[in-house]
Amino acid sequence: MNTSQSSEHTGTQPNDWVARSLASVWHPCTQMQHHDAVPALPLVPVSHGRGAWLFDADGKRYLDAISSWWVNLFGHANPRINTALKDQLDLLEHAMLAGFTHEPVIQLSERLSALTGHALGHCFYASDGASAVEIALKMSFHFWRNSGKTDKREFVCLQGSYHGETVGALAVTDVQLFRDAYGPLLQRAHVVASPDARAAEAGESAADVARRAARQLEKLLAERAGSIAAVIVEPLVQCAAGMAMYDPAYLVEVRALCDRYNIHLIADEIAVGCGRTGSFFACEQANIWPDFVCLSKGISGGYLPLSLVMTRDEIYQGFYDADVKRGFLHSHSYTGNPLACRAALATLDIFEQDNVLERNRERAARLTTALMPLAEDERITHFRQRGMIWAFDAVTDDPAFSRKFFANALQHELLLRPISKTVYLMPPYILDDEEIDGLAARTQGVFDEVMRG
Repeated sequence: MNTSQSSEHTGTQPNDWVARSLASVWHPCTQMQHHDAVPALPLVPVSHGRGAWLFDADGKRYLDAISSWWVNLFGHANPRINTALKDQLDLLEHAMLAGFTHEPVIQLSERLSALTGHALGHCFYASDGASAVEIALKMSFHFWRNSGKTDKREFVCLQGSYHGETVGALAVTDVQLFRDAYGPLLQRAHVVASPDARAAEAGESAADVARRAARQLEKLLAERAGSIAAVIVEPLVQCAAGMAMYDPAYLVEVRALCDRYNIHLIADEIAVGCGRTGSFFACEQANIWPDFVCLSKGISGGYLPLSLVMTRDEIYQGFYDADVKRGFLHSHSYTGNPLACRAALATLDIFEQDNVLERNRERAARLTTALMPLAEDERITHFRQRGMIWAFDAVTDDPAFSRKFFANALQHELLLRPISKTVYLMPPYILDDEEIDGLAARTQGVFDEVMRG
């Protein structure tokens, strides 16, 4: 690999990227002091990516087993997405979407609506997942206000839920760390039991846990229906809650409850959509459609920031009026950016042309089989899999387990970043058999080394 090409754009040598970054960049989800501790948390100077691999400035490679925070579906530097973006660059890089439109945003909206059988449409665009969540929350509240139901301004989320880190999204995020830091800024939501299958009592199935959780939700809705605007859920997998997986029966129950009590259902498919759970939309596995779907992350193939909210026609019509105050009051400068939309269109093309969902079932079966030695290891609990997501919980009291695992994985050419004691794999959808077998073997090796201390 030629590292000089990457350094010539910066005017410095790659080996000082780490020092310069630590001096100038405030990295996310990071206690910066950990990079200066002994032993230090690694900071990898990424030079380029190819396929499922990232390469650092010294030429070392890392299998991107978490799709660079769950976004990179079809590999780095994907030739088809690259070609689409290069073509779009010569046409239109950006134009405001207020009073203007363009072909990529129209095509993307039409194709996404078609994927729902036109149950949902009227796509509203933003740049990141948290913004999409805030849009859905605001739309729900504003719809009820336009409908004369001004008391419906409360929201319901699941225990352990994560929907983003802006102030509005944090209000429906049940993470203690964030609540302790930013609680005074938030309009708190109602928190109800998670249908997490790991909570099964003796003799209970995952479906039993789902129905038990739904009964608790029903009690709240019966009491507060006149004040609750919407329930927000991450369908099938609560990712940041340690890959908490649950039975589709919960979505069926929640859809019925929301219909009964006249409450909106918001599906946050930011992490679990775009094929990650085995179907393009996770909600499809419950044969239900919510009132709002939030998409981001994988929708652009991991190339450019893009998020969107889809909703039902009757909700759109609730804003359709001559009075500007009844219109939806929200905007982003880069709403519907043509480059990002073109990347998303290329991503949808790959889904269609490569029969991705069917091929992912084959990949998932092979990786699950390869991971069986871990699944049977007495040092882990709750080995689980849904679509292209695998997870297991380490039996350990080490508070530094996740940092040690991350650092050790890098030594084995793996990018894996556990959530607390939960090790998870969310690889891109392009792994070949050799990469699948290598991922399983290296994950086992890293786990053994970390657990041995």
